[in-house]
Amino acid sequence: MSSKITIIGAGSVGSTIAYTLSNEDIASEIVMIDVNKQKVAGEVMDIIQGASFRDPISVIAGDYEDASDSDIVIITSGIARKPGQTRIELTQTNVDILKDITPKIVSVAPKALYIIVSNPVDIMTYVFTKISGLPERQVIGSGTLLDTGRLRYALSEYFDIAQRNIHAYVLGEHGDSSFVAWSLAKISGASVDDYAEMMRTYGKEFDDLDKAAMEEYVHKSGGKIIENKGATFYAVSVSVCRLCSLLLSAHNSISTVSTMLHGEYGIEGVCLSMPNLVGPDGATGKVPVHLTDEEVEKLRHSAKVLKDVIAQISL
Repeated sequence: MSSKITIIGAGSVGSTIAYTLSNEDIASEIVMIDVNKQKVAGEVMDIIQGASFRDPISVIAGDYEDASDSDIVIITSGIARKPGQTRIELTQTNVDILKDITPKIVSVAPKALYIIVSNPVDIMTYVFTKISGLPERQVIGSGTLLDTGRLRYALSEYFDIAQRNIHAYVLGEHGDSSFVAWSLAKISGASVDDYAEMMRTYGKEFDDLDKAAMEEYVHKSGGKIIENKGATFYAVSVSVCRLCSLLLSAHNSISTVSTMLHGEYGIEGVCLSMPNLVGPDGATGKVPVHLTDEEVEKLRHSAKVLKDVIAQISL
């Protein structure tokens, strides 16, 4: 596949995305950009030496002008939360970083599809959408893509079934107000409750599915990984690389990514995750799935949480 992908930010997530891409047939050119020139040069050298064992690929440490003609630009820049720092303080700092990056990259890659990974990702997607001047279809936040992956992993372990047979989604904010839309959760076309009953008729033993515990697993996984090893970057990098492959495919796929809402479920002017059509033209439409009244209220609550943060930041 001949495509050019630029990654802005050479921290753990950005570098792992670049490394993962270098081992896949997704990009033929990878450009890495970071204010820390020495760090990005080291990351590129390490990656490209390993890439010598695969078909030829170009990986360079570049500047913004090197991102011209990129098919995809991935933004991972930002800082982690420091002890004693409030969420709003962290948000404003990362928003300010994004405000500096945006005009520099958009001016050289106005036709690229943009994947926003920097946290808080829904706020950053909102800010980039507002200040970039790009068509909204070109701006995609990684949103609850990883949360959905965590959910499907947990369900696959519980049911002892391959994840490809599971269709279940985490919607809303990539954060504490996200929720599992259980009304949409299916295994080979059957609801998770019906599937469990069907499998019991074949002699499979299942405890009753603890949906609250399953949702807590999704919410707490990131924090647990950070507690154990200091940061999360493998799974999020794989999910972003998967999103890249969807954007470079011939047809649309459905993915829980963060995009701007315009009245869906009574929500306006905020970015959060729901099933979106994503493909070679970007995020081209939302899937108007039928949620229960309770799930709609949870989605609206998630939107309110995000809007409360947006009201306190300076664009």
